[in-house]
Amino acid sequence: MEIKKGQITRIFNGEIITPDKNLGIGTVLISEGKIIGVEPGNYKVADSVDYDAKGGFIAPGFIDLHTHGAGGSDFMDCTEEDCLAIAREHLKHGTTLLYPTTLASDNQELLRFLDVYDRVKGQHAGAAFGGLHLEGPYFAYAFRGAQDPRYLRNPAPEEYMEILDKSQDIVRWSIAPELPGALEFGDLLRGKGILPSIAHTDAIYEDVVEAVRHGFTHITHFYSCMNGITRRNAYRYAGCIEAGYLLDEVTIELIADGIHVPAPLMKLAVKNKGAEKIALVTDSMRGAGMPEGKSILGSREKGQEIIIEGGVAKMPDRQSFAGSVATADRLVRNMYQLGERSIEEAVCMMSLTPATIMGIQEQKGKIAKGYDADIVVFNADIQIQQVFINGQQY
Repeated sequence: MEIKKGQITRIFNGEIITPDKNLGIGTVLISEGKIIGVEPGNYKVADSVDYDAKGGFIAPGFIDLHTHGAGGSDFMDCTEEDCLAIAREHLKHGTTLLYPTTLASDNQELLRFLDVYDRVKGQHAGAAFGGLHLEGPYFAYAFRGAQDPRYLRNPAPEEYMEILDKSQDIVRWSIAPELPGALEFGDLLRGKGILPSIAHTDAIYEDVVEAVRHGFTHITHFYSCMNGITRRNAYRYAGCIEAGYLLDEVTIELIADGIHVPAPLMKLAVKNKGAEKIALVTDSMRGAGMPEGKSILGSREKGQEIIIEGGVAKMPDRQSFAGSVATADRLVRNMYQLGERSIEEAVCMMSLTPATIMGIQEQKGKIAKGYDADIVVFNADIQIQQVFINGQQY
């Protein structure tokens, strides 16, 4: 339905979820893309456009900090239509804002994607794009996971400066901080307002402490592709996982699909870090929202063949995972049901916490007056009923 300028949209008859509590049945008022009021009960406004939440939940739109694709498409396919297909698929599952994520690749492919993103970043077909997350290629070989080993290398200024000069849309870069030149790279990124994130790393606790001094305050897909307690020359060392728990200034993200991170580890993470330091991420590849079977990780042209079975993507030898096929609603459901957290905490980890990590917590991640009207309505089983982006109903 087309909304006239100045007209008020009213979402009513739903339990309003905020980061710290359930406000109970109430009404959210929207005008010109912003939330202009949050009222108890069935608050009526003359000539409003109404949406009945039918006793479900009214929550902030989900924010996915880390996704490679969905709906049969990958961002590394480097076409505008593939980008739009991913945005549409994630929208169905309650994501209102996502951060397109790359894989380790050759520079030609990466630079081609940067051009495509520049053309499509303002799209309104699905979940909005928040900026680019580059994952790699500066990773530890031993912790490469499903990253293609052909493309792994150490940070080189002449290479990453070309990439940074090419695009103003990069907001996060995942790197192994123990690699030669990585700390200097972290300083450079922080100076440009880009978040350096620890990933695919052989770092031990002491390495992470030093990395934090150089701006690495976030850990990518916590538990995956990093070490815990390890031994070197007979001595035992705390690893990246322990550092993530011990360092209060560090935030983490969890692929809460129940497979990458099973229920006991979800519980352990929230018990130690709290919902305000954990973002749920899909880390989804093209198989999200698609039938199980053979698929491709990365671009159709240069990607690796993988198989999707049992609700997760795997390498052909089935010895390691190859990204998830999760969607945001599944993550919230799992944290609520398997992780045994409150619905408020589960929603916070999919909205306000990721917004805070990316520095947009004053505009997104809350149901509150003055915030962007990015809202999701779902039922008791956390099945998405309706999505609003900037007040526009989808």
